[in-house]
Amino acid sequence: MSEPGAPAAGDKAPRLQDRVLGGMRWGRLLEPLGFVKVLEWLFAIFAFGACGSFSGETGATVKCNGETKEMSAISVQFGYPFRLYQIPFEMPDCEGESETRTLHLVGDFSAPAEFFVTLGVFSFLYAMAALVLYLRFHSLYGENKKLPFVDFCVTVCFAFLWLVAAAAWGKGLSDVKAATRPSSLIAAMSVCQGQDVVCNAGATPAMGLANISVVRARCAGAAHTRVHVHTRVHTWMRAHTFICLLGHT
Repeated sequence: MSEPGAPAAGDKAPRLQDRVLGGMRWGRLLEPLGFVKVLEWLFAIFAFGACGSFSGETGATVKCNGETKEMSAISVQFGYPFRLYQIPFEMPDCEGESETRTLHLVGDFSAPAEFFVTLGVFSFLYAMAALVLYLRFHSLYGENKKLPFVDFCVTVCFAFLWLVAAAAWGKGLSDVKAATRPSSLIAAMSVCQGQDVVCNAGATPAMGLANISVVRARCAGAAHTRVHVHTRVHTWMRAHTFICLLGHT
């Protein structure tokens, strides 16, 4: 029989959890540093998540000459990392005996897309680590003068890289849109140049999720911009956080 007042076996886990979470000062999320760190964290998730999980579909229809010929529907699915030259689709043959011919989309836009997603992942991890450090060990910002300066330098680097990545991926996204629109698909098929062959646009890619990734990248870059105010507690004031709301692709 356990002695009165002795802790039960099942109380160890809750007490350990309370000990870890008890040191978190959630009220600091309302302060400029904590609030903008949360925005940086969320914008990074939206940015690399929207780009890395994107998938679209384009297509066209081909109607060969002759009353016995049926209309052929072509559907091509593509997505991250946007190596379009590796994505095949079947083109019907209206003249020969073979039924189809394998073609590929045109273009390779994996470099800006992968750079964008990689930067988003690292930004997400850094913002999360910095946020935990700020909530749990806030006194370090007042005691250690090197820590705020290191945070400032890293954040400036992230802000610059976000601008570069957003510009590169914005250009890459425009090229992806041009390469995957149904008119480009029709232009790549030689069968559509034949007489009495009717080719029409099919499914148009929905690029809304990819557009969101570019907008969120601008938000992340704006949220990383800051002004360092030297006070006793080394308070960090962020500026330009909501500039991203005015941006559009």
